Amino acid sequence: MVLMTKKPLPAPGDLCHPDPRKAGPRPLHTIIAPENDEELQQVLTWLTLRPITSLLRTAVDDAVRYVLDGARTWRFDLMSEEVDKDERSSVGTKLQYHVIQSLELVKEPPLDTMIMGIPVEIKGTVRATWMIPREGQCEITLMIQIDARRHRFRALLMRAHRAWLSGNQGNRDLKRSPYADAVRQYALEVAPWTDLPPEPLRSLTHDQLRVVFGSDSLLKRLIALFGYLPEQVIPRESITTVGAGLREPLRRAREAKPYLLDQHGLVVLVGTWRGEFNVAAKLGHDLSNEAWVAIPRAKIVGLGLTPEDFKH
Repeated sequence: MVLMTKKPLPAPGDLCHPDPRKAGPRPLHTIIAPENDEELQQVLTWLTLRPITSLLRTAVDDAVRYVLDGARTWRFDLMSEEVDKDERSSVGTKLQYHVIQSLELVKEPPLDTMIMGIPVEIKGTVRATWMIPREGQCEITLMIQIDARRHRFRALLMRAHRAWLSGNQGNRDLKRSPYADAVRQYALEVAPWTDLPPEPLRSLTHDQLRVVFGSDSLLKRLIALFGYLPEQVIPRESITTVGAGLREPLRRAREAKPYLLDQHGLVVLVGTWRGEFNVAAKLGHDLSNEAWVAIPRAKIVGLGLTPEDFKH
């Protein structure tokens, strides 16, 4: 639930008094406007000089897939009833490590990492707000929000002043949430709402999913998968999810190619091969990270190619 203030929100120029913390008391101090906060602006500049939206998109996707663990569980949707509340919440915890790796930072005290020699807290949430620990009060926080239902995320940067956090005693871990109006007024946008990499399994109907996951034959599963999703890029992770519990799903996917050509008139292109990657790009498909796509034979022929050109 997003927290709303019942009294005027403290503003730049007002005093802020953080809660006691393990590292020792932080003194009473004056709130500085974000545009005048030199450390905040330095961190923002460092982030935005990079392809930050793309880097964070990868980190969020990796964290979600890590928790879903599709290659062992068949799960591909964070909002599925098969994903319990605690697992869903753990995405935020895993996310900080994926962000640190994606941005080529290191895990470093006193918070989660350092940017330009400035301590930065990294908080992720799949809810409407974030939980700020006492050590993060009045410190710079990179706040990432995942909207699992709409399969998207956004990222904000904010100095999480105690005066802008919930006024009660917080949760059992003594964490507090920022007020919604404080986020609106004083958080700086790092990445706007951005769609996560597509998970094609989410687009299948219930009946189609039953077919894709219902056979003991991985080959039949994969033929059904590509047959239902022509011209949709299918990440390697989606293939391994379909093959959860079965051996060598990627090898089986390669073996499915002639059946897909015979039964559905589809030519499967794989991003592993540069030639196929380039052909897919000409047709508007990005096969980065060794993704796959099934293309109608007629479109391949229209490029002056034949299915035999893609046999390995």
